Amino acid sequence: MKEQTYREYSQVIDRCKAIFLKKTQDYGTAWRILRLPSLTDQIFIKAQRIRSIQEKGEQQVQDPVTDEFIGIINYCIMALIQLELTDTTPLDMSVEELEPLYDRMAQETLDLLKSKNHDYDEAWRDMRVSSMTDIILMKLLRTKQIEDNDGKTLISEGVKANYQDMINYSVFSLIKLNSPQSTVDGL
Repeated sequence: MKEQTYREYSQVIDRCKAIFLKKTQDYGTAWRILRLPSLTDQIFIKAQRIRSIQEKGEQQVQDPVTDEFIGIINYCIMALIQLELTDTTPLDMSVEELEPLYDRMAQETLDLLKSKNHDYDEAWRDMRVSSMTDIILMKLLRTKQIEDNDGKTLISEGVKANYQDMINYSVFSLIKLNSPQSTVDGL
């Protein structure tokens, strides 16, 4: 089963990356102006919309929920990239400069998934998408608290691990939503 997970994971990330690169061609790297708390808030907006739709059972804006999970993944990767770059890195970056950074962040996150998936033995497959949405929101609240504490923690993992976990739960959600067994109740 784990090989299937890694194959599905790669398909989701490839889809997200294609969108990221096309948007970079359209908009450039305007997102680079955002500080980490602003990126965190962008992710929060997307996760909150998903939860709102899950709770109401309907939506008025017809943008698919799957697009919000893709947005969470891409904004988390943007945040991971921002963590790596310095204040002296130019705001404008080319697709050629960004693509290897995107790939590295995605690979580091997949490596984390492989370790956790080994220990938890694919437990995510038995979870509800709505539970994963709640976990993403919890990770966001943790990230906001760490940001409000100027990045300092006493015992907890930092923002990087939280962004990576949000990516992984979003990927899991997309895998579940794209499976033939997926139903509206899966939300």
